[in-house]
Amino acid sequence: MAPASNTDPYGQVNQATSGQNSRGIQSGEQGVLPSQIGVILQRGGEELRLRKVKNRLTLCLMDLEALQPLIGQFQPRQVSNITPQANDQSPLILEWQLKANRLEETLETLRKSLAVLYASHVYELDVSPGTYVYLANQLTVQFSQGLSITQIEAICQGRGLAKGQNLGIIRSHALSDSGGSSSSTYCFLVGPAARQNPLKIANQLAAHPQVLLAEPNIIMATAPLYRPTDDRYGEQWYLNHRSRSPDLAPNSHVFAEKAWDITRGSRSVVIAISDDSFDLAHPDLQGAGKIVGPRDLKNKDGLPTPTAEYENHGTAVAGVAIAEETGKGIVGIAPGCSFMPIQTTGYLDDTSIEAIFDWAVAQGADVISCSWSPAAVYFPLSRRISRAINRAATKGRGGKGCVVLFSAGNANRPVEGKVEEAGWAKNLFKGLTSWLSGFAIHPDVITVSACTSLNEKAAYSNWGRHISVAAPSNNAPPNMSLSEGTFDTGPPIRSRLIGRTVLTSDRTGYQGYTKDDYTGFGGTSSACPLVAGIVGLMLSANPDLTAREVKQLLQSTTDKIVDKNPDPQLKQKHGSYDNNGHSLWFGYGKVNAYKAVKAAKGGALSDRTLHQTLTQRNTTIISIPDDDPRGIFSHLDIAEPGQLQDIKVYIQAEHDFLGDLSFTLQTPLGQSILLQSRTLGRQTRLQRTYSLVSTPSLRRLLGKEVKGRWRLQVIDHVNGHTGRLNRWELVLGI
Repeated sequence: MAPASNTDPYGQVNQATSGQNSRGIQSGEQGVLPSQIGVILQRGGEELRLRKVKNRLTLCLMDLEALQPLIGQFQPRQVSNITPQANDQSPLILEWQLKANRLEETLETLRKSLAVLYASHVYELDVSPGTYVYLANQLTVQFSQGLSITQIEAICQGRGLAKGQNLGIIRSHALSDSGGSSSSTYCFLVGPAARQNPLKIANQLAAHPQVLLAEPNIIMATAPLYRPTDDRYGEQWYLNHRSRSPDLAPNSHVFAEKAWDITRGSRSVVIAISDDSFDLAHPDLQGAGKIVGPRDLKNKDGLPTPTAEYENHGTAVAGVAIAEETGKGIVGIAPGCSFMPIQTTGYLDDTSIEAIFDWAVAQGADVISCSWSPAAVYFPLSRRISRAINRAATKGRGGKGCVVLFSAGNANRPVEGKVEEAGWAKNLFKGLTSWLSGFAIHPDVITVSACTSLNEKAAYSNWGRHISVAAPSNNAPPNMSLSEGTFDTGPPIRSRLIGRTVLTSDRTGYQGYTKDDYTGFGGTSSACPLVAGIVGLMLSANPDLTAREVKQLLQSTTDKIVDKNPDPQLKQKHGSYDNNGHSLWFGYGKVNAYKAVKAAKGGALSDRTLHQTLTQRNTTIISIPDDDPRGIFSHLDIAEPGQLQDIKVYIQAEHDFLGDLSFTLQTPLGQSILLQSRTLGRQTRLQRTYSLVSTPSLRRLLGKEVKGRWRLQVIDHVNGHTGRLNRWELVLGI
């Protein structure tokens, strides 16, 4: 695998390179260390590390007349007003840009000025470099239940805060109407007496035992959607388009630009593509750290480049997935990801298939994309081939599993099923004929069918109950030439087929599909690498996902396109969805890159459609024995059966030093998930919800049976302090 770095060339943090929590420094909502007070942002129950921007600062002024003298004194290179919803009573919040070697001295002087409410660095999020964060003059503070106004004012005393809006009594971390505790929440203003910025004040308040939450209001610019500069990007309708024409339906693209606002791919994520060969001299397939583990299985060397005139397919396939952003030509859906080119032998025997998958796993592939099919209408997999795919999908990526994708095929036939055949030239097939693509029906595979620029079925695309998702491609008659003309084209289609082609990379020079270095492409051969690239983006956003989780998230975030028209060749109608949300033509729907990548980060996991929510709570108070490795157990019994789709665990505990404790959830099937390690430090009260968003390890439980006894284990690991578990609550979505 390509060496991982903290930041990839496209500005995305590789969250797998650090032993810290990927969203911050610790898991605690409180207890920020003194050295971190100025670089930790508490937000949404998470601690986000900030970086100081070296040439920008923010200052907050109440008096506009003070601005010009300050500008004259310090001579900033640029001044920007970033005050949100400014009015006559609002303080003015400004961004100054100046030389980096003047920043700290200027900040120190501004902080001494009586005209300045506060001055601070401009920050960027560690998890999203280039996203600037500015501090507004407001703090949201949530206090423990029962505190009087006098007690609240005493906590805030000396910090220069003026009490603003009372946000009322809210439920703290409640999972249901009867769970959690009530507490008061106020929005404070940073007043003239404050000599520290809102970030530091918030983190100081968060350390107080009677403060449940302290969040500074931050200002963040609304950025336009990222668009590549490659000169033919406008022709890549399948990635993103804003037009409508007779051959282009609204939303027939995969929403790549919104996905790119999250990540354009990390070099630490490797997409392996197995195909006939690859023109590695093409600019789209080059770049620093781009190529990883190249292999030619035909000639048994490390140079999988084309030699025969017909070896053009792999270059086009690769361009769809990983074409580098060069400013010219086209761009792939995952330009920042690494590329592992594997040239196949051209034959589908057990040994050659094992070689593809074993090589990909050994060289660190995260995604394995296969845009080829057997040259037979009926091809069951041997035990060796099936096990080779299973090994990759379960043992690859250090046990998380490589994500394996196959194109559905271009025969307009079921990947598994029977069709009453007629009308073939020379009666090649006649009567009830069985069709089977063993690769497409393998349970560890994501099988990709094709839809068109009109959001309809591509006429050639294979279909069936094993289709996972559909992706945009061209439209054309079915091609039965599965092996260089073995079969003639099947029963003819007499209606006009509308649909745009897919523009991608072509073999350079006079050879290739065209005389240009780019070509129109299509088939499920094009749809498959498009989805493989989206998977690469998902793993760039969250490298901890298992292959099974990727498949589940991909299928649950699709767009449910519907095609009510009959298939123009077989006259069948399979363009709608059954009660499980599956279509024989489109699987679980057309891929949506933005939704999938957002879900991979955790933000959309709770948005799933749930059939039922089960809630159980245990309010029995249990003392936690001091320094006892056995700990204590509290249990909840779930009587209803179902497969887990969502989970939240609420815990309320008290202890003299919570940093001594760990909390582990044990499922009815015997799985153990560490919810809270010993990172709570000097805190004494725990009131927290652990969810799929805040605790990614809980995702390992998705799809598991919920019925049975759930247990919460609490262990005190250190001698000297005592405490108790007050209550815990379990909310399961099935």
